[in-house]
Amino acid sequence: MLLPLIKDRYSTTIHKTGSEEFASINSDYEFSLGKGVPIFKYFYVMHFSTVVGQKDLIRHFLNEVNNEKVGHAQLFLGKPGYGSLPLALAFVQFLFCENKGATDSCGKCSSCRKVQNLQHPDLHFSFPTVQAIGKTSDSMLGEWRQQLIERPYFNLNTWIKKMDAQERKPIISVHESEEIIKKLSLRSYEGGYKVMVIWMAEEMNVSCANKLLKIIEEPPKKTLFILLAESQEFMLQTILSRCQIVKVPRVKTEEITQHLKNTLNVGSGEAESAASMGDGDVIEALSLLGSHENQNENRDQFIQLMRVCYKKDVLEMIQWAENTAAVSREQQKVFLKYALHMFRQSMLQNYTEDHLTKVSEQEHLFLEKFAQFISGNNVFDFMKTFNEAHYHIERNANSKILFTNLSFNVMRYIHGA
Repeated sequence: MLLPLIKDRYSTTIHKTGSEEFASINSDYEFSLGKGVPIFKYFYVMHFSTVVGQKDLIRHFLNEVNNEKVGHAQLFLGKPGYGSLPLALAFVQFLFCENKGATDSCGKCSSCRKVQNLQHPDLHFSFPTVQAIGKTSDSMLGEWRQQLIERPYFNLNTWIKKMDAQERKPIISVHESEEIIKKLSLRSYEGGYKVMVIWMAEEMNVSCANKLLKIIEEPPKKTLFILLAESQEFMLQTILSRCQIVKVPRVKTEEITQHLKNTLNVGSGEAESAASMGDGDVIEALSLLGSHENQNENRDQFIQLMRVCYKKDVLEMIQWAENTAAVSREQQKVFLKYALHMFRQSMLQNYTEDHLTKVSEQEHLFLEKFAQFISGNNVFDFMKTFNEAHYHIERNANSKILFTNLSFNVMRYIHGA
């Protein structure tokens, strides 16, 4: 779970040990920030209970550890927003825990505190890096720990923006594979498992993947590989054949809704709407809900577009396009996703008598009048146009031209219902 500002919720003490600064929280949790690194907005406790949803997988991991049948190479396959990384962290903490409970790690023993601190000597991370900045993950370990402690639900785009202002493409290179082999060839510091978590494993280049084949197939005793990937399409078949594939499914809408209500203190309607738009992806739901200071901005922008297009008010349509083009590209992408969500909800309103819609109270009031203009005659045109607009915005299309063209298409479609 993402907790509020720790200084507001916990008795927090900052103290120094050599070059490191530590934050002690109620004496139960402690994590290293590194010299000069500020306390983060959120503090993530790495328990199974803090993972959003995924109860079936959690039971699977509990059984693996309790029955001492942990596969030596596991590939968690699913979008980052489904929770593969938080699952991996909670799994590792339970594996290392010295006082395991029936359903979770204790969170208080020495091993648990080291995992939460991301300083356990037998827990290693590998992740994509921009080669011009650093050849291996060790060069970005400080930034990686910050990201995990601040918010473990993040994707590759978030990570790229955090580590490189130029947003260059990162990879996991052959230099990284050499470091992985070197680290895992050493004996376990604490006499138990050695764990290597490889995040975004599909970003391994061919040289790196080939170099890891032998150690993944025949690892040293009590060595665990956890590979995390969004898709297996770009991974070598020889890597896939050596891993036990664990498919991480979408998170249930109601579970995301509850998570948003608990962590962001939003109303049920807003949380349900964002969770539905997220389509099982926690990252998407968080970005949709928290992307604007005014959470009603997407709704108002959508309603305005539909009204001016229905009235065929060309001057207002052009003004709408100019206003939308003036905001950031991230806000534009969020709006387009919101519009797609509203088209889907309109169809549900029309064909399920409002039983399956997931919208806020204000959106519901709007859909009662608007949904009749979305039908089988035009819904596919709407979806295609807005999906294509999202695609082109991601590729730096001219926003003013794109949204002007989009508004004229909406005018044609809305009168073709």
